[in-house]
Amino acid sequence: MTGDPRPPYPEQQQPMPGRTDAMDPRPDHGEESYAGSGRLAGKRAIITGGDSGIGRAVAIAYAREGADLLISYLDEHEDARETQKWIEKAGRKAVLVPGDISDAGHCGAIVEKAIAKLGGIDILVNNAAHQASFEDIEDISDDEWQLTFAVNIHAMFYLSKAAVPHLMKGGVIINTTSINADQPNASLLAYATTKGAIQNFTMGLAQMLADKGIRVNCVAPGPVWTPLIPSTMPPEAVKTFGENTPLGRAAQPRELAPPYVMLASDEASYITGATVPVTGGRPFI
Repeated sequence: MTGDPRPPYPEQQQPMPGRTDAMDPRPDHGEESYAGSGRLAGKRAIITGGDSGIGRAVAIAYAREGADLLISYLDEHEDARETQKWIEKAGRKAVLVPGDISDAGHCGAIVEKAIAKLGGIDILVNNAAHQASFEDIEDISDDEWQLTFAVNIHAMFYLSKAAVPHLMKGGVIINTTSINADQPNASLLAYATTKGAIQNFTMGLAQMLADKGIRVNCVAPGPVWTPLIPSTMPPEAVKTFGENTPLGRAAQPRELAPPYVMLASDEASYITGATVPVTGGRPFI
C-alpha cells in the first residue's frame, strides 16, 4: 500500500520483548486488509511468537484461510489475547500457550497441547526469536549468546523433533530466518549467526523429511516493523529503520503473511528446502 509509514520514525524505546500498542506508528498485521480464500481449510497450525509482529500477521492470515491455531508465546499475554481475538473473529479456534521455548520439555508440551486441542498438526511455523544489539563482542555475555541460540535455533530443533511424528504426508514446517543469514549486521552478531544456522537447518531437514512427504522451507524477512525493533535497538537506529532498502522503508507485518500462506498451502507441493526472501529489494543470495 502506498500509505505505509516511511522513516524517519519517531525515536522510541521499550523494555524487551516490547508491546505492539506502545509502538508509533502501530504495525499493520492485516487486521482490516487480509481476505482469505480457503487455501488452508481444515488445517491445524502451531505458530511460535504468534502474539505479535510477523507471527500475528501469519495467524490472522491462516485463520482467514480456514486454519485452527495454537499460538505459542513467552509472556506477552495482552498481545496474545489480541491475536486470539482476530483468530476467533475469523471463526477459527485459537489456543494460547505461554512459556519458554528454549526448554525442550515445553516444546514437547506445545505439540501435545496442539494434538489435544486441535486434533492434530498439519503446519509448524517456527517464528519466535530473541535478539539484542551490541557494538563489541566483549559486550556479549556468555549467557546472552546461549540464550539467543536456545530461543532461535535449539527451539526449532525441539519443536520440529516433537512435531514430525504427528505430521502426515503433506505436512509443512516453515522457519523464519532473516536477511541477516546472508548480510549479517555486526551489531546483531548472535542473532545473525543463528539466522544463518536456521537456513542451513531448513535445507538439511528438508532433505531428511522428503521421503515422509513433509516439506520444510524458510522465509527471510528484511526489516519488519515489530515490537522487536524498539525493544532491542537504540533510538537512532529505530528512527531510520528500513531506509537502507530500495523500497526505502520497513515492511509492515501484513506484507510477510502471503509467503507463509503460500508455503503452507498445497500450491507449494514441489517447494521444499527453499528460502523465500521478503527484503524490500535488498539482494539475498
